[in-house]
Amino acid sequence: MSALLAAEELSFAYRSGEPILTEWSASFYSGETVAVTGPSGAGKSTLLYLLGLMLRPGAGQVLLEGEPVSDLPDARRADLRATEFGFVFQDAALDPTRTVIDNIAETALYRGQPRAQALAAAEVLMDRFGVGLRSRHRPGQISGGQAQRIALCRALLARPAIILADEPTGNLDPDTSRLVVSVLREHAAAGNSVIIVTHNHDIAAACDRIVEVSS
Repeated sequence: MSALLAAEELSFAYRSGEPILTEWSASFYSGETVAVTGPSGAGKSTLLYLLGLMLRPGAGQVLLEGEPVSDLPDARRADLRATEFGFVFQDAALDPTRTVIDNIAETALYRGQPRAQALAAAEVLMDRFGVGLRSRHRPGQISGGQAQRIALCRALLARPAIILADEPTGNLDPDTSRLVVSVLREHAAAGNSVIIVTHNHDIAAACDRIVEVSS
């Protein structure tokens, strides 16, 4: 079975010159939820940026459905991020100047999805995650846990083939954490791939498999 997403001998270093990743390889398949674990500072978040085409590797390649995509022009990489990937960042990364529902629906603009359709889908997701009453609030008016749930709604809106999540349950209570993991596993079971960076042993154990990033 061919991988939906793969890393082939990825290496990366920031301008300081200190290597973050060195010849790291792994494959991720449709239908599975994978936990990425490892010590702090090992490069787990950087790895998600590389897999999600937000950073270019110093060496090696990211493959999407067997095709190399790391070296594509910026515009093409942006198109792939908008259509194939959903992202959940550690800090939620919401635009403080826009309402919560507009933060969720904004990615639809890059895909050419009608705004009314995107807003309707956003409302459904917000109700599912228990933040429907917050749709007209701005990020500064909601809690960290609510912001993280909004970020998950944004990632799921387009039903992307790949979701990359960086500590998606870090600000959530246990019940909401279980809901989030359940929804992500459901998304993977529909034929997609979900990759979760986590330090939480329970979250990792709930995934189909674990891959390690070593310092």
